[in-house]
Amino acid sequence: MQMFRRSPILTAPWKNHFQASRFLNEHPSTQNTDDSKETCEVVKDHSYDLLASQTGEYKTRILDITRIQGARVLGSLVNQRPRRVDTHHHIVPDFYAQAIKATGGDPSGWPTPKWSLQSANEQMSLLGVEIAFVSITAPGTKIYEGNTEKGRNFARKLNEFSSNLVQQDPAKFGFFASLPSLIDIEGAIAEIDYAHSILKADGFILFTSYDYDKYLGHSSFRPVWTKLNDINSVIFIHPSEAPTTIVNRYMPQPFVDYPHETTRTAADIVLSGTRAAFPNLKIILSHAGGTLPFLGKRLAGAGLIRSLKCPLGPRQILSDLRSLYFDTALSSSVPQLKALLEFADPSKILFGSDVPYASFPLSF
Repeated sequence: MQMFRRSPILTAPWKNHFQASRFLNEHPSTQNTDDSKETCEVVKDHSYDLLASQTGEYKTRILDITRIQGARVLGSLVNQRPRRVDTHHHIVPDFYAQAIKATGGDPSGWPTPKWSLQSANEQMSLLGVEIAFVSITAPGTKIYEGNTEKGRNFARKLNEFSSNLVQQDPAKFGFFASLPSLIDIEGAIAEIDYAHSILKADGFILFTSYDYDKYLGHSSFRPVWTKLNDINSVIFIHPSEAPTTIVNRYMPQPFVDYPHETTRTAADIVLSGTRAAFPNLKIILSHAGGTLPFLGKRLAGAGLIRSLKCPLGPRQILSDLRSLYFDTALSSSVPQLKALLEFADPSKILFGSDVPYASFPLSF
């Protein structure tokens, strides 16, 4: 893979690490029959580098994500606990779960899991996560979209809860702050100010669309992007309910629609010129960018069709798409990671677990 910048080879005993054993069971052709040591290529986990401006004290710690035969991202295969930064780690306070239930449930069709700080710590230990940047996933404040007062108050309550959690153990947690629905521009900007200046948030979570079908490149959201760009923010984009019906009861939207929603909003951000206009932002896409690694080059074709009058050429489109960060939450299959490693800048691939919505081993 020409895009892949190879790092030094790490030699490690395989049998002493359960993650290596799991990989060997799934790919028996890679097993070492003479019981000697195997080698594997290591890609540095750049989660610390991404967030270093907010959490400088963590930058000196060493983390690894391991790539085996260019197909599987696993933990560092060494005789010690892996030390990961989880940029896709959700929390579900009781008042949030109750609010979702009171407003009709998650519109995506996905059940709301039970959560506690104890269970979060257990999952982090199991996955070898040293630091988790927590966030409130969809539907989030969108349950009050259209009700300005409730949306603003709910965002503040979620952020103060997250901030208090971080203050209890700042070496273990950081957080991405929630915003009111972006249709409330004034409220969103006010919460950015408060979360950034007072609560010292590490970044912000945005959803893929608002007001049913306005994706993040929509012109009405420009003031929010301007504010976030001014503070050099980290933006974590998470899919939310798609403007479509649930196909059947076995297919809640996170299975198929969520990856497509991530792709739609990423394409909208780039093709609308939003990404190019706000270069200070570090933007993380969930779930390996959805279908973007598969469709990225196809999207670049928009720059070749004169009738579309796209302001960007194909090279600029691809460059802007590859400037984005990608997490590995629920994206650990061999085909997904092969596509991601072919498309993305390896230094922009981050570890994500998606707990508690995805339990181990799906989160790895």
